Amino acid sequence: MTEPHDPKRLAQLDDRIAALKQTQDDGPEVEEHYSQAQVGWRMVTELVTGLLLGFGIGYGMDALFGTIPIFTVLFIFAGFAAGVRVMLRTAQELQKETLEQSRQKKED
Repeated sequence: MTEPHDPKRLAQLDDRIAALKQTQDDGPEVEEHYSQAQVGWRMVTELVTGLLLGFGIGYGMDALFGTIPIFTVLFIFAGFAAGVRVMLRTAQELQKETLEQSRQKKED
């Protein structure tokens, strides 16, 4: 069914692939940037995710131990704090990227 490996044929194939790669143009580099709406939705998603995870864990612990919703309240606050922390880290990363892009534009 299959033919044995032919080194000569494989070498020809490699040459054809290399030649084809050289003729293809990568095109202009597209600048990656985020709109303000994308950044806002990302941060809202991070905050809501933290809250939902905190609620889920707290509610699960309350159901497991049969307690009043003390764990739910505590873990909602913990989830909120984690969501805010992730939002701040995202903001710092985006700020760093923006500063680097502005420096590169000034150098060019």
